Amino acid sequence: MAFIDTIHPRDSSGDVRAMYERQQTAWDYVPNYAKLFCHRPEVLAAWANMISVIRRPVDHRTFELVTFAAAHALGSSSCSLAHGKKLCERFLSPAEVAAIAAGRESDTALTPAEIAMIRFARKLVRNSSAVTQADVDAMQENGIDDAHIFDIACIAAGRAFFANLVEALGARPDPALAEMPADLASALAVGREIDQQVSERVT
Repeated sequence: MAFIDTIHPRDSSGDVRAMYERQQTAWDYVPNYAKLFCHRPEVLAAWANMISVIRRPVDHRTFELVTFAAAHALGSSSCSLAHGKKLCERFLSPAEVAAIAAGRESDTALTPAEIAMIRFARKLVRNSSAVTQADVDAMQENGIDDAHIFDIACIAAGRAFFANLVEALGARPDPALAEMPADLASALAVGREIDQQVSERVT
């Protein structure tokens, strides 16, 4: 249960039902986070559009690495599990994802550029005013140009908006997000506990 009342998928109508149906198409169920937006479905649409624009200039691996690093640093179980799972499915081993979660990315096969951007993303979401020129230099020295440094900052900052909103209103991670080795799920569930209720659907 979230901290605010939400509309159950089967009781939805109009724009809310349309939003739930889009989410169900993407996930095969209506995610807990989506129910929060029943009050303002246009906000979820605007955020999705912003993320689409932000991610367009970067490759999928970069987007997932930066998003995961930011989500885990923010203490968002939902986002950490979702993007950790995507990394495991497409780019890294569970052991490598667990190492990044533990701050041991230097022990993985990640490139120096990837390590630099992960560390930058963490620092940005934890305390953006603590970021220094040295943090940016570490990326530049490893071949990341200024335009892509801007992209990385946008990805991390965009995740901070979404993760903080979802966590502050009490949405718990959906059970499907924990479909991975139990030790990895435990390492990625850094905030709210995984929901044990059956995920809901519009129909």
